[in-house]
Amino acid sequence: MCCFLVPMIQAAATTACRKHIENKGGNSIWAKQLPTLEKFLWGGTAMLVVDHIINGEVTWRYPFFTALGQAGGAEVMLREMLTVGLPMSVVATLIWAVYVLAKSPALKKQAK
Repeated sequence: MCCFLVPMIQAAATTACRKHIENKGGNSIWAKQLPTLEKFLWGGTAMLVVDHIINGEVTWRYPFFTALGQAGGAEVMLREMLTVGLPMSVVATLIWAVYVLAKSPALKKQAK
């Protein structure tokens, strides 16, 4: 129903952090790879939103999330955000971290 809200919030926070780091002139390997994480999170969020619209879990009219139209719907949404959305965001970030580490010049030098 709303598992996409967690990666969406993380994507917005990542975008804000990237812009802040760019203004400060950050040069670390992590800072340079933040756009990759952003694309990963925004792309995943877009796919989840489309999936939820197709399945009728999100509508264009209030209350937007079909679960909120039922008694106890807010609890169902929060549970889904914690059990589905949060693990998805954590896994996506861990995959990105492994990618950054694998791409790191320091690791490439050690392999030689």
